[in-house]
Amino acid sequence: RKYKDAIEALEKVNELAKPEDVIFEALGFCHEKMKNYAQARIHYRKAVHLRPDDSRLYYKIACTYFNEDQWESCLKQLDTALRIHATQPEYNLLAGECKTQLGLFKDAVQYFSTVVRSRPKNTAGWEALIRCLYNGKYFDEALEQAEAALLTTQGKPLFLFYRSAILIASGKTK
Repeated sequence: RKYKDAIEALEKVNELAKPEDVIFEALGFCHEKMKNYAQARIHYRKAVHLRPDDSRLYYKIACTYFNEDQWESCLKQLDTALRIHATQPEYNLLAGECKTQLGLFKDAVQYFSTVVRSRPKNTAGWEALIRCLYNGKYFDEALEQAEAALLTTQGKPLFLFYRSAILIASGKTK
């Protein structure tokens, strides 16, 4: 966790050797951990220049934008990552979160649905999908998904909470 020391060492390596994508990626990682998101992006972009087909690098750039609440910029990077790996759950989850932040709930549902389909037992995908439907006031769909999540995740209490919240919000208190 000595990110400043790591940055100094990596920059020295970069000066002495031929530029390598892994060095730029490591520099980006260190800056990201220090919350220097603009610097992290610079290094991740240098890595992308050397390795343009690596969807993870576009995702990492997207994360730096997400951490700064720059939803549109985040989505642009995720679009590139998703063109390379369309069903990657992490990419779809982040894209859904961006769309949710922009109030585009139906668009977000598409991304979250992809996450649920690819990892049906993963709680995070179900939670994001149900939360999105709830916030968009699509209570019938949210209830249906909460029920499906309860079955698929073997009754996780989180989804009982969501089911109760949905029923209350839709006026079905009994």
